[in-house]
Amino acid sequence: MQLSQQQIDYCMECGVCTGSCPVAMELPGFSPRQMIKRAMADPQGEILDSQDLWACLSCSRCSDRCPVEIDFPAFIREFRHQAKLKGNTAKPAHHGMFQTMTRIQTAQIRNDNFTAGAKRTSWAAETCKTASSGDYFYFSGCIAQYDVAFQYLDLNMIDTAKNNLRLLNALGITPVVSAQECCCGHDAHWNGDDETVEVLAKQNLDAIRESGAKTVIFGCPEGYAMFREVYADRFGPLEFEVVHITEFLARQMAEANTRLADANGVRVTFQDPCRLGRRSGIYEAPRELIGMVDGVELTEMEHNRENAICCGTTGWMQCSSCSKLMQIQRLREADAVGAQAIVTACPKCQIHLTCAKKNTDHDIEIIDLATFLMDRLTGSDDNRE
Repeated sequence: MQLSQQQIDYCMECGVCTGSCPVAMELPGFSPRQMIKRAMADPQGEILDSQDLWACLSCSRCSDRCPVEIDFPAFIREFRHQAKLKGNTAKPAHHGMFQTMTRIQTAQIRNDNFTAGAKRTSWAAETCKTASSGDYFYFSGCIAQYDVAFQYLDLNMIDTAKNNLRLLNALGITPVVSAQECCCGHDAHWNGDDETVEVLAKQNLDAIRESGAKTVIFGCPEGYAMFREVYADRFGPLEFEVVHITEFLARQMAEANTRLADANGVRVTFQDPCRLGRRSGIYEAPRELIGMVDGVELTEMEHNRENAICCGTTGWMQCSSCSKLMQIQRLREADAVGAQAIVTACPKCQIHLTCAKKNTDHDIEIIDLATFLMDRLTGSDDNRE
């Protein structure tokens, strides 16, 4: 990433990024501006050995406020790639389990027997109407892996994907769900592992082309952001439309005048995911969907939309006391506005906030948006297992 001389000059005199950074607020000495200064002074030197490179959440709060539009997360990502080549790597969360599963998906063993054994998409065929080809492709991402990993939190993450498909089915849409799809490469991208991203992206693009899809619907903000930003940048204009499911449902459900049951006065708040909000600019669609439920009161936390606080970690790395402090702050903000539930449209937000809530006295439900809607879809009991 090349910075203009004007950007560098303004940056050295500013500091808005450091004042906005949630990591800088909790981690003494961490400063986005100082990292740019260090990199400009010696791009092949000390910065590549620094652990500060891995502390950044890439939440984009700094770049969203930057007066000269420096994309600090992109700056960090490039230096992470160089640091990784020198042996400076992140501390993986969950013993590196997710990084290992991602690398496995790059191996040339993804034949029919392997994917059938892994039952990557059996959850969809068992509960929803799906197709092998058609105009719409539902990109499920890695959520099936989360379902296995986070049962200790009493989370059934695959329910989010099932409910997304059920909502699409209710709108008369039978999307393609492909066993040839693999991880979008989001975590590898932000971990500086460009080679893995390249392999995963090609597999996904081939799977979508084979389906004949004209529109790819993403249940995960990270997958959506990867296709929209990274895939398009590396491989040129995409041959299909990419849309996050919140935007798609907000449009389609309004047109269909979809009937939703009364929520009986429940008060909820919405957790804006970094990749959906600041990285993609989608703030209103999730709120419009919540607003379609009669009797629901949507109340905003102190920090919302472009000022929302990150859920505390990204890329399955560097989960720390700093992360936990941010998560607890988010739970306190939800409590402060009297919310009975935090609704989110990101699997990782749901996981991290649920994890933070464990062993605390916070009594608040953390639920994904698809389940919140599906529980109130008229006749939804007929669509359940």
